[in-house]
Amino acid sequence: MGGRPITSHQSPITIIMQNENINRRTKPRLSFWQIWNMSFGFLGIQFGFALQNANVSRIFETLGANVEDIPILWVAAPATGLIVQPIIGYMSDRTWNRLGRRRPYFLVGAIFASIALFIMPNSPVLWVAAGMLWIMDASINISMEPFRAFVGDNLPDEQRTTGFAMQSLFIGVGAVVASMLPYVLTNWFNVSNTAPEGVVPDSVKWSFYLGGIIFFLAVMWTVIKSREYSPEELASFGESSEHEIPADDALSPEELLRRSKQMITYGISFLAVGSALTAWFVAADLKKDLYILSIGLTLVGLMFIIAGQMRKGGGTGGFITIMSDLLNMPKTMKQLAWVQFFSWFALFSMWIYTTAAVTSHIYGSSDTTSKAYNDGADWVNVCFAVYNGVAALAAFFLPIMARWYNRKITHMVCLLLGALGLASIFFIKDPNMLLVSMVGIGFAWASILSIPYAILTGSLPSDKMGYFMGVFNFFIVIPQLLASAVLGFMVSKFFNNEPINALFIGGVSFVIAAVVTMLVDDTKG
Repeated sequence: MGGRPITSHQSPITIIMQNENINRRTKPRLSFWQIWNMSFGFLGIQFGFALQNANVSRIFETLGANVEDIPILWVAAPATGLIVQPIIGYMSDRTWNRLGRRRPYFLVGAIFASIALFIMPNSPVLWVAAGMLWIMDASINISMEPFRAFVGDNLPDEQRTTGFAMQSLFIGVGAVVASMLPYVLTNWFNVSNTAPEGVVPDSVKWSFYLGGIIFFLAVMWTVIKSREYSPEELASFGESSEHEIPADDALSPEELLRRSKQMITYGISFLAVGSALTAWFVAADLKKDLYILSIGLTLVGLMFIIAGQMRKGGGTGGFITIMSDLLNMPKTMKQLAWVQFFSWFALFSMWIYTTAAVTSHIYGSSDTTSKAYNDGADWVNVCFAVYNGVAALAAFFLPIMARWYNRKITHMVCLLLGALGLASIFFIKDPNMLLVSMVGIGFAWASILSIPYAILTGSLPSDKMGYFMGVFNFFIVIPQLLASAVLGFMVSKFFNNEPINALFIGGVSFVIAAVVTMLVDDTKG
């Protein structure tokens, strides 16, 4: 049985994957406790994210930020993810040392994120807090991105839904405890939840300190207790060979020229739209938050043009490969991108505006020094704990639901429950009823953290798993950047600075995501 000729310029993994005579073997199933250990680090990662999501807007307001300025301050989170995750994914695909392939990044990110969690609540002024959010989010992303690829590396396709569901379980548990910490410290241990103007309350400070310790210890557990397959072992598993995307140096001259022209064409399009929007915003003297969107499009356009010209001139390297592969994503990944876009626009709307919406719409106070405001902010932490607790429980049922029906229907139903939960806050006046809304949001959150990734990993080449997982993060952070750019403008321009309307917009976005889910090609689900 003849194999395809192998040229000397192909990468070792590509050669192995293309050789039809190789003795392929199936990736072994892992035990419950092996999946538990490899996912446990997400408990710590979610401590960091949950403390950030539930308290950063509160910290910003405490340090003097206006409601309409909060989205622009939050731009650090998606911006760092957009830059860091694909780079870390690309690097982790090419890393192998004593700690393995992905685990070195778990460890480095955990160290820096833990330090940032100690510093963040002690920020003396607003610009320091905004800067610390950049550092903290970048560090969390360094730890988090390889965890997604870790599941794809270690588990066969039939266990990946379970693997990502286990991550959802730890995300839910970590977020419940972390979100509850300020409330628990105040109501169980009498730690003050108020402070003088411009000072973050002690309950928030101690929550961040505890979060930093737990983040580091949980990630260390996974680093110590889990193992990784070597590049040679990964190459011997044939399950992803049908998805193999040839390395750039294995492409024909004609294909390289096509890709260079494709990058330049996309670059010119992005550059033209971004430049036109920037000129319009400046001429109309519109709110500067909108410049994030237009300048971002312009920069992306320039990056594609530069990469295309470098490729056209015979250039090679990581930057060119990243931009080239970005335009040649697998079909399933492109379809899931739209689902993620609308899902995360809804989630980011909730994270940005829930504190301001609940304190003003239900508790009737925007004064950060008042008891009413801080009681409302504490209750938001409880609400976030509830939706994350529901997500932790839902994680047990998602693999069962996916087997009964399929992954697409499971995800669609969960997103619709999230839409009902988020939009219902608009009509609520009793704080206790918010807990009912959180149930729907919890189901959506559990599914968002697991189902799209379970579908995606089956469509990716094994030797580019980390990179494409990083690129997939584009469709998480781009909607967050968009939300940061337009929500503040919309709330102030069209909704009389009433942040509750942003949550209703988020509910509509969940509905769109649910509809788009049914268009995804999930041949294995």
